[in-house]
Amino acid sequence: MEQILINLIAGAVGGIGVGKSSPTFDLGTAGNIISGLVGGGLLGQIATLLLPSVLAAAQSGNFSVSGIISQAVAGGAGGAILTAIVGAIKNKAAA
Repeated sequence: MEQILINLIAGAVGGIGVGKSSPTFDLGTAGNIISGLVGGGLLGQIATLLLPSVLAAAQSGNFSVSGIISQAVAGGAGGAILTAIVGAIKNKAAA
């Protein structure tokens, strides 16, 4: 459960960061947060499946600092990537 929360929070932060860094990707504050949450949750779960050591640590309850950092990076990247994609599509369609 902790890893999902880390992914969601990091994704929201990544979405906000990308949205505010470039007007091309900005979906508004709520849009950036929502797309960041979705992207962080999805990519964070995929990263957990692809990294067996993170999954093993999460299941054993021995979640280390490196595991938390890897989840935060995966979630933040996922949120940033999805926000950038959705923002680019939205702004391209509006033009």
